[in-house]
Amino acid sequence: MMIAVATIISGGQTGADRGALDAAIEIGIPHGGTCPKGRVAEDGTIPPKYLLKESGSKDSPERTETNVANSDGTLICTFGRLTGGSKVTAEFARKHGKPFLHLDLNAEATDYAVKCVREWLTEQDIKTLNVAGGRESESAGLHGAVKDLLTRVFR
Repeated sequence: MMIAVATIISGGQTGADRGALDAAIEIGIPHGGTCPKGRVAEDGTIPPKYLLKESGSKDSPERTETNVANSDGTLICTFGRLTGGSKVTAEFARKHGKPFLHLDLNAEATDYAVKCVREWLTEQDIKTLNVAGGRESESAGLHGAVKDLLTRVFR
């Protein structure tokens, strides 16, 4: 199955966001997205290797909405149910009429998750994929899980 994603974007936060960006860099898929003003993240400043544009605000919801609006669809990866910023991301997707797929990576076997993402990307004809989800401080290991998932999806 040919996956036609041309770009992966995220907000650059620790956890799911950076796992997606690291997968894109490793695989060679162009990446980008919008991050908060000052490149602020929970671990300090978002490293410059992530090619992100700063929003006009340090407010996370602004960059979240921008990334949802600038994508063809959003993959939300969590360990558990949608809460906090991940829930807000889903609400922005509904507001903008954009498809989203939520995966609880604790509940889904990796092979099944890979299959679900591939089918969803193809069915929705996603070219610019926004990836969002939990922060590493709230979901230890999510960075690695998302990086592994997306590396497998696109290889």
